[in-house]
Amino acid sequence: MPLQMTGAPSDPDLIRLPWDLPLEDWPEHHLVRLPRGISRHIVRFARLSGRVYAIKEISERYAKREYQLLWDLMRHDTPSVEPVAVVTGRTTADGERLDSALITRHLQFSLPYRAMLSGTLRPDTLIRLLDALAVLLVRLHLAGFYWGDCSLSNTLFRRDAGAFAAYLVDAETGELHPVLSEGQRGQDIEVAHVNIYGEMLDLEAGGFLHPSIDPLAFAEELVARYHRLWKELTEEEIVEDVEWHLIDQRIRRLNNLGFDVAEMMVRRKAGTARLIVRPKVVDAGHHQRRLLRLTGLDVEENQARRLLNDLDSFRVAKGLRHEDEAIVAHRWLAESFQPTVNAIPPELRGKLEPAQLFHEVLDHRWFMSEAAGRDVGLDAALRSYIDNVLVFKPDEKAVIGDDSAEDAVR
Repeated sequence: MPLQMTGAPSDPDLIRLPWDLPLEDWPEHHLVRLPRGISRHIVRFARLSGRVYAIKEISERYAKREYQLLWDLMRHDTPSVEPVAVVTGRTTADGERLDSALITRHLQFSLPYRAMLSGTLRPDTLIRLLDALAVLLVRLHLAGFYWGDCSLSNTLFRRDAGAFAAYLVDAETGELHPVLSEGQRGQDIEVAHVNIYGEMLDLEAGGFLHPSIDPLAFAEELVARYHRLWKELTEEEIVEDVEWHLIDQRIRRLNNLGFDVAEMMVRRKAGTARLIVRPKVVDAGHHQRRLLRLTGLDVEENQARRLLNDLDSFRVAKGLRHEDEAIVAHRWLAESFQPTVNAIPPELRGKLEPAQLFHEVLDHRWFMSEAAGRDVGLDAALRSYIDNVLVFKPDEKAVIGDDSAEDAVR
């Protein structure tokens, strides 16, 4: 069987990579060293024409299956890595058969959880990681996706204002159904609990876990956070006829969690004046969609929330309360967001993505203003942030990893 690449490869040089060599033997000049999570398979990163691709060596059956599942997840708009192609028919120069390869696009500014460790993992950081993982698991379940191997290791994290956003990076064990049964959801949650407990014990054994963290308690906390979010999104609510404002409050709570309510199912409870109300369809990305519509900026949910808050403050400060929202957004982009991002020296622009950088400048402005007892202004905060904070941050667009840590388990 000849070498074959199936998918939507955007770079013709992909087919010219050394597919006749096992992935672990690829020459260094083809690769870029980035942090990798723990994987059962060999994974390498290749940079071509300014783009970085993740390449995983895996059997043909599972490579094709995972490629299709990742495409299905993209169609459901769930956070996951983007599939590029499957390479089959690989053989060595001597005719020995090699496993197939799955190519995905590397998620810029993302990191596996182990790459975030410096010293010990603090409780507040771990809580934010668990929150992001719980949201990801709920979104997958709402889409009918059974993960089968939910863990921190199978997830990539991107900074999202003061929180994290989680992305599925390994769909090898997944299944997509029209709707998940309670048993399927329960099984997925149990697997997540066991996996995360094991990962916490591993961190504890390596000295990376803060002494105050109980591995079992944190694994159970993920389950609790998942159930709270699932209940808020899907549970029926019984209200009196005259208490419709309670439903409006629930919709606002869902919006604050980053979900839109596209449809409500309402029915009257037999023999009473009560209504049974249930969100029938919920979509994630409430603030993302509003910001994208107004400005064209495509960012994470919490970043979008923060930028929209700054846009609202800009409207008040400029006396534009009665101006059309789209016009205000255009002025905010031109007078606040873009000048801030463009002022970053070119050599520092790989530190953080623009939306995260703008969020951190706003935070820095707040702390400086609190210390000064007055608003120091955006320009002064930006200069101070660049000189005293940004220059010391790691380059999250391309962090140099350590091969021994990356390849410890495959």
